[in-house]
Amino acid sequence: MNFSELFHQSGQLCRFSPDGKYLASAVDYRLVIRNTDTLQIENVFSCVDTIKYIEWSCDSGFILCAMFKRSIVQVWSMEQPEWVCKINEGPAGLVNAVWSPDGRHILTTSDFNIRITVWSLVTKSVSYIRYPKQCDKGLVFSNNGKFMALAERRDCSDYISVFACDNWSLLKNFECETEDLAGIQWSPNDWVLAVWECELKYKILIYHPDGRLLSTYSAYDWALGIKTVSWSPTSQFLAVGSYDEKVRILNNRTWQKLIEFSHPETIDTENVAVYKEIETRTPTAPVDLDPPTASLFNSQSKYECQPLPVEVPTVKPNVNKAHPKIGVSTAYFSPDTKYMLTRNDNMPCVLWIWEIKRLALCSVLIQAAPIKCVKWDPVKPRLALCTGNNKLYMWSPEGCLSVDVPAGRFAVHSLSWHPTGDSLLLLDKDMMCVLINADNRSRES
Repeated sequence: MNFSELFHQSGQLCRFSPDGKYLASAVDYRLVIRNTDTLQIENVFSCVDTIKYIEWSCDSGFILCAMFKRSIVQVWSMEQPEWVCKINEGPAGLVNAVWSPDGRHILTTSDFNIRITVWSLVTKSVSYIRYPKQCDKGLVFSNNGKFMALAERRDCSDYISVFACDNWSLLKNFECETEDLAGIQWSPNDWVLAVWECELKYKILIYHPDGRLLSTYSAYDWALGIKTVSWSPTSQFLAVGSYDEKVRILNNRTWQKLIEFSHPETIDTENVAVYKEIETRTPTAPVDLDPPTASLFNSQSKYECQPLPVEVPTVKPNVNKAHPKIGVSTAYFSPDTKYMLTRNDNMPCVLWIWEIKRLALCSVLIQAAPIKCVKWDPVKPRLALCTGNNKLYMWSPEGCLSVDVPAGRFAVHSLSWHPTGDSLLLLDKDMMCVLINADNRSRES
């Protein structure tokens, strides 16, 4: 494993292109495009204001930069750097901007979700969609890129509209049996839509895209409900994490509960590997030291396998505040659907890994600090996580390891995988570096 030198970035706005050729990073009002093989700068684009959001088109030919305060989106081309495109929402305001699946249309959402505007980069035409609902996952595209599902709110009821992405015509509009829809998700095979209620009620509905209600599932009533919903890549399973600290797996045959995973405070299940991070404390480094010398003062850590039973560290949530830190807010399947990771918010230092074939817990990672970010390798059944210190942690079915970032006071707050899984982008608050898996690169060459 080799680490690159440090590069500047702002707001952790750094993205690999979908084809893996480029790495884009925002530095205030500048957008820097690097070659992922050499990390050399290929282009620098200047925007009219500080960049707040970036997103690649699906073919990696274009990248958009959103400046929400100015209600402006600027688009840049990789093949024709001199080409210029600027979208101005004007008084309507701007709160969101996304690419359509064809990579030639941009959808912007105005302030207060008054409307969604579809901008064509080819014909320069503009069209509008009214009544979008204000929710985090209210606009989703099918995985084949042919359809868009949009949550709408009108006449005090929730609706879903399905549009064709080739001409933006309305194919179907139907009312949902929800009181306050919180999100929608296409299944990976695009056969059904999962729709769920806000956190005040546990209710998830499965709809066919033509509007037929296939199933409704509710685990309990009169308590805070769903926190996260995640499909398996094969569309066989739907994981639903909730405030009761459990994950329920629904099957795609009956759309009812297949199994329920809990997160107990004491782990005493057989055939579970519990890895605990053990830190070696070191003296605090003087402020005026250079980064290589300062890295000598970083604490060392390693994983130790713990004998069962094991007590899991918990944090008591403040239930008098809105959105209490309790329940499962993270649940992701591995790309081969063999494993699933979960994180319970009132156990912030613990990562749970479940084996789907056995429908049982297989590994638990207990970190010394709360987990900031965790991501599956897009190709292999392995994951990387960080806790806001100078270390990167990795897990695979063979075991887990801790890797020091040799960059002085660099703290890993977020990370993302290269599309091929050969490298990792590590992000500090205002710096970034790339971890290159030299073994994979040498094998390919």
